[in-house]
Amino acid sequence: MTLRILHVFDHSLPLHSGYTFRSANILREQRKLGWQTYHLTSPKQGSCAAAEEDADGLHFYRTPQPSGLASRLPVLNQWALMNATEQRLLGLARELKPDVIHAHSPVLNAWPAIHVGKKLGIPVVYEIRAFWEDAAVDHGTQSEGGLRYRLTKAMETRAVQRADQVVTICQGLRSDLISRGIPSGKIGSVPNAVDVNHFSLSAGPDPELKARLGLAGCRVIGFLGSYYAYEGLDLLIAALPGILAKAPDVRLLLVGGGPQEANLKAQAAALGLADKVVFVGRVPHSEVSKYYDLVDLLAYPRHAMRLTELVTPLKPLEAMAQGHLLIASDVGGHKELIEDGQTGVLFRAGDISDLAAKAVATLDQPEKAAAMRANGRRFVEQVRNWPNSIANYKAIYGAALGRSV
Repeated sequence: MTLRILHVFDHSLPLHSGYTFRSANILREQRKLGWQTYHLTSPKQGSCAAAEEDADGLHFYRTPQPSGLASRLPVLNQWALMNATEQRLLGLARELKPDVIHAHSPVLNAWPAIHVGKKLGIPVVYEIRAFWEDAAVDHGTQSEGGLRYRLTKAMETRAVQRADQVVTICQGLRSDLISRGIPSGKIGSVPNAVDVNHFSLSAGPDPELKARLGLAGCRVIGFLGSYYAYEGLDLLIAALPGILAKAPDVRLLLVGGGPQEANLKAQAAALGLADKVVFVGRVPHSEVSKYYDLVDLLAYPRHAMRLTELVTPLKPLEAMAQGHLLIASDVGGHKELIEDGQTGVLFRAGDISDLAAKAVATLDQPEKAAAMRANGRRFVEQVRNWPNSIANYKAIYGAALGRSV
């Protein structure tokens, strides 16, 4: 009998983010297993012209934006989001009759799924990619340990207790749930991975693009992604004077955008580095690989905090898949992915001097760098690929259903 799974996402393609790329890979690999998947997004997808939409070969059901007074008031607007998702999910579940409802972070999706699952007798799997309360701390909407933080954490813990099975993307999140008293046997793991077929090895820099950006004759340290505070790009800029003292031909390339962009530009200017840091801005997804190819050393200098200690990112795996060299802070999320000196280089989180010294040393050892590039590519080919990761859902869904799948 074909397994029927109704997924509930925060947002999806055609929006581009690590979240939507993971979701799309899950759906495609599950379909390769012969499972039937259905896909609902919450109101946080944004205003949609239609109740259903196709994106990159996948069909998505959309949830209308909530209206009324509650949707415009702090705190109550979160309840309005959950209520809108629940009503849409209830109608779809009755129509589609799934075997499993699979809700993905944040917890605002978990509770609608739990309520609908209980009402219709459908098992619920809740997948946690990050703890909502920790992400809110970085975004500045909550303070760690504050009342709202504690309430959100309690809401998350209760949802985990009520779900039939729970999925985490890494050991850091799994260990945290176990410390809250959740039985280890209830928590499965489906780690982040990459589809190596979608990533070709770097072809080397485009001389014309490199010259146009003022990088001709330079070695390039780069970051491509969103400029959130937790990414630690302020540390990277702060380390640049120390790097330039030993390697004056180095330039920093930042591709993307986000909440910290103005602060980072101001920091570079204040340090007299405006001509040493190239801010490209956002580029079309189809052109991202051209900018990756300009970079000699990719940097992931994340700050040490609960979010980065517990959660593994996708970008280092994507860098390995392209055969790139990388340096990253030694936060827990990175240590799960990167073997120091073998698949990349780790520096002490928050230590500008260590970052500068190790960045220069890595750039100055081309033979060792070549071995790390090859090891990283081999790691994603043989271990961190989507078929390996998605196979873990068989046991998770089987436990939720009480039968083999």
